[in-house]
Amino acid sequence: MENTTKIIFPYDQSFVKELPLITKNDIDIILETAQNLFDDQSNWIPAFKRIEILEKAASIMNDRSEELIHLAISEGGKPYKDSKAEILRAIKGVKLAAEHVSQIKGEQIPMGLTEASLNRIAFTSKEPIGVVVAVSAFNHPLNLAVHQIATAVAAGCPVVFKPSSNTPLSGIALAAILKEAGLPDGWLQVVLCDNETAELLVTDSRVHFFSFIGSAKVGWYLKSKLSPGTRCALEHGGAAPVIVERDADFSEMIPDLVKGGFYHAGQVCVSVQKIYVNQEICDRFLEQFSEATSKLIVGNPFDKETDVGSLITTKEVNRVEEWVNEAIEEGAKVIAGGKRISDTCFQPTILFNPSEDSKVSTNEIFGPVVCVYPFTDREEAIKKANALDVHFQAAVFTKNIDSALDTAKKLNATAVMINDNTAFRVDWMPFGGRDSSGLGIGGISYTINEMTREKLTVFKSKSL
Repeated sequence: MENTTKIIFPYDQSFVKELPLITKNDIDIILETAQNLFDDQSNWIPAFKRIEILEKAASIMNDRSEELIHLAISEGGKPYKDSKAEILRAIKGVKLAAEHVSQIKGEQIPMGLTEASLNRIAFTSKEPIGVVVAVSAFNHPLNLAVHQIATAVAAGCPVVFKPSSNTPLSGIALAAILKEAGLPDGWLQVVLCDNETAELLVTDSRVHFFSFIGSAKVGWYLKSKLSPGTRCALEHGGAAPVIVERDADFSEMIPDLVKGGFYHAGQVCVSVQKIYVNQEICDRFLEQFSEATSKLIVGNPFDKETDVGSLITTKEVNRVEEWVNEAIEEGAKVIAGGKRISDTCFQPTILFNPSEDSKVSTNEIFGPVVCVYPFTDREEAIKKANALDVHFQAAVFTKNIDSALDTAKKLNATAVMINDNTAFRVDWMPFGGRDSSGLGIGGISYTINEMTREKLTVFKSKSL
C-alpha cells in the first residue's frame, strides 16, 4: 500500500485531501527526467517562450484568483484578507519573473590591455545553472512556490519542487497552471515525500541548485550533505527586533506593529517578535499596543472579518502555550492575551520584559506572541537586539534622522526598516537572512540570477 499524506484545514482540523507520497525508488526517474532535459540543449526553452509561458500563467492565475485564495486558506489557515494579498503578490511575482528574462545577460570583457591579450574579443553570457530542487515552507503556499518555481522557469532550469506536506495544494495548482500555459512536460515536477526521501533527492549529484525555505536546523543539515558543486540558497527565520525611540509617531507605529506581529498568527520568518521601547514612553506604548491588539478578531480564516487565524497544527499551539507559560513563570508580565483559545488558535499575546533566557527571547516564536523590553540606553538595546545568532530583518521607529540611520547601521540585519515593521516585503527587493538565518539573497530577480551561471567566450583573430 502506498504512503500518503492528509491535508487538513488547520482551523477546525477537517479533512481536505489525501495525496500519495513518492518513494526512494521514484527519485532516480524524477532526476533522470530533469537531467535529460537539461543535457540536450535542443530541449532548452528559448527566452521568448519562457516569457510567453509566464505571462500566460499570470493571466490564468488572475482569472482564478478567488479559487486560489480558497485553496490557500483551506490548507494553510491564513485569513481571507491576507491570503488574498498573498495571491495578488504571487501573480505579480510571476509577472516579475517574465519581465526579468530580458535582463539575463552578460557583458564584454576588455582585451588588448596587455600585449598578451591583443587580437581577442571576450564576452560573458548567462546560462541556466541546471537542475533545481526546491524545498518549500507552509506559511505562504502559493507565493513561496512562485519564488522557487517561476524563477527556475525564467532562468531556463528544470525544477523539482517539494512543497510542505501540510500545504501542497497551491504548488500543485501552480504546476497545473504552468502546464496549461505551455510549460513542456518534465520541466516542473512536484513531489511529496517523507524527510528521508527528500534528503536523498536534495543530495543527489544531478542537482545543480538547491533552494530551501524552512527551519534552520533542516536547512543547514541538508547543506552539509550536498554533492560537490551543488550551489544553494537557504532562507530561515529570525527574531525580527524593533527599536522604538521616544519620538516615534504612535499613530503610524501602533497599527504597523500590530500587523507585523500578528499577521498570519506570527507564522512569518520576519514577524515582529522583540520590541525594545524607550523607558520614557513604555507605559504609553504598552497601553496603545495592547488596546489595538485586543481589537483583533481571531477566528475562521474564511471569514473576511478575521484578522488572526489558526496555527498550522495543534502541536504548534501546544508549543506556543508552553513557551508563554515558561516566560510567565520566569517573570514576564502578560499585557494582552496569554492563553490558547482552542486546539488550533492562540490569543494574540504581548509579554512585557520576559527573561533574556526564556525561549520567547532566545528562539523564533513563529506564533502570535510579541515581547516588549524597556531600555534607557539605545546602544544597549541595539546590543540586545543583535545578541542572537539569527539576523534577518529589523526595524527602528524614530523621527530623528540621525538616530534612524545610526540605528540602521548598527543593527545586524540584511534589511532595516525605518518607521515600518519588520515584515515589510515586496517581491522585487532583495530578501534573505544572514549568519544562521540563511545563505544567499532571495527576491524574484535575485533568485533568477542565482539560478544562472556565467560562461566566458574568448575569440582570437588576427583581424581584431
